[in-house]
Amino acid sequence: MKTETIDSTYADLDLMDTPDLVRAFMTDQLGAVQAALAASNQVAQAIDAVVPRLQAGGRLLYFGAGTSGRLALLDSVELGPTFSWPRERAIASLAGGAGAVYVAVEGAEDSAQLAIQDVQSLHPTANDVVISVAASGRTPYAIAVLQEARRLGALTLALVNNPESVMIALADHAIVIDTGAEVIAGSTRLKAGTAQKIILNTLSSGIMVKLAKVYGNLMVDVRATNEKLVHRAIGLTARVAEVDLAAAEAMLIASEFEVKTAIVALRCGLDIAGARARLNQRKGSVRLALTPP
Repeated sequence: MKTETIDSTYADLDLMDTPDLVRAFMTDQLGAVQAALAASNQVAQAIDAVVPRLQAGGRLLYFGAGTSGRLALLDSVELGPTFSWPRERAIASLAGGAGAVYVAVEGAEDSAQLAIQDVQSLHPTANDVVISVAASGRTPYAIAVLQEARRLGALTLALVNNPESVMIALADHAIVIDTGAEVIAGSTRLKAGTAQKIILNTLSSGIMVKLAKVYGNLMVDVRATNEKLVHRAIGLTARVAEVDLAAAEAMLIASEFEVKTAIVALRCGLDIAGARARLNQRKGSVRLALTPP
């Protein structure tokens, strides 16, 4: 496996002075961006396959072990506040359970049976999307996730860092980010993990854009759960609706801080119920809702 190979460039890593050590780690991270870019077509194809299933009511189901599982979990959690994506439609399962977020559960990633149980517990359907992440591409847990999810009819995505991974052939869509050797040999929490984060960010954000969660490049489905996000919601509502901050805030309060609803109500001269109805008719798209019939 390329992720397990030893890069002779860093043979004297432990002898480097601190500035050179820092530069070595940071410079190697550039390879994560290059590897992610090389997989861009695979990501695009995956997005186009996922969107119709989510439009039909499907869920994003993430699976992984160790660093890969934690990154997958992070992606699932961030979809709520960023895009108001329902929590029950973005679920992450980490090998070894929730406790494995904090403490490694020895042997969990080697258990195919555990993976089967985790998949079955979510009762995936044909509209669900199962994303299995493993840097090595040969983790028994991640492999069994794909096998069981396909058996149950879900769309399967594999995210791996080794081009010879067995997981590639097991998924409907495989995203291969060939990051190669790490500065510290085999430590895939480094460049491989960075590349996984890039791909997961791009994949889920691209899906949300296609689901009309974004207007232009504005986060119009943001969930205002803290002071910073409240100010963001007011600012972007005022910007798109072309009103002052006070008017934007008043409409947001009336709409229970539904940014899309507030924008359409202000721009189209509608009440809250009318704005919601207009958005529903336009599949939640602010752009379509603001376009004259």
